[in-house]
Amino acid sequence: MITPRPVPLLGAAPARRNPWLNGRSLTATPERHLYCFPHSGGLPGEYVRWGQYLRGTQVYAVCMPGRGSRAAEPALTDLDAVVRALLTETEFVAPYDLFGHSLGALVAYEVTRELAARGLPLPERLVVSAFPAPHLPRHGPQLSGLPDEELIELLNERYGGIPPRTAADPDMVALLLPAFRADFALLETYRHRESGPLAVPLVVLGGEADSVTPDQLDAWDRHSAVTVRRHAFSGGHFYFRDDMAPVAAVLAG
Repeated sequence: MITPRPVPLLGAAPARRNPWLNGRSLTATPERHLYCFPHSGGLPGEYVRWGQYLRGTQVYAVCMPGRGSRAAEPALTDLDAVVRALLTETEFVAPYDLFGHSLGALVAYEVTRELAARGLPLPERLVVSAFPAPHLPRHGPQLSGLPDEELIELLNERYGGIPPRTAADPDMVALLLPAFRADFALLETYRHRESGPLAVPLVVLGGEADSVTPDQLDAWDRHSAVTVRRHAFSGGHFYFRDDMAPVAAVLAG
């Protein structure tokens, strides 16, 4: 008589980690989700930490190839390619908002447009920060090809610079500069295509001392068919680094 071998019980395979999303899982079921798109050269960790200010909100920061933990991957320098690749691997969990700061605002906007084009669930709010409306013409030097020294000087003058602790570490600077170059190339190759306003409430944030002007922020009005709300905060381009509390109040609202 042949005794059958016991069949081992197989547990569910662990879910594959989405390389696009960085976040700290909540112990309780989230009431909502916030997906943050960082600024040029920005690392996800700065935005993941916002979870401490937003109770009940699962905060994720989007990490593009060539940045942060994905520094070894080839960077994408075409925004359409970024949006397609992100949506191939990512399903946003409702209810959710999208937030983008500086260049991240443009990425979040184009992601929302693509979600609408595909008939997928839209965010409850699109929050754009410190970036001119996407249809406005852009004039200025091409930044992606600048020598390292000139690029660092420009970052210090125009964008508040690389954080001092990071700037003091040559290895960290060498790691960050390719990400800045890729992000600037992404912006330099972007061409806005008219498609009508979004059926999504729009929240526009900015710093009162930023080089992005109130008129450039007001121009976002044409990109929502629902509501547009503007909030100005004390500070410059990175106003939320000075005082996160009022910004968190808007994001939680």
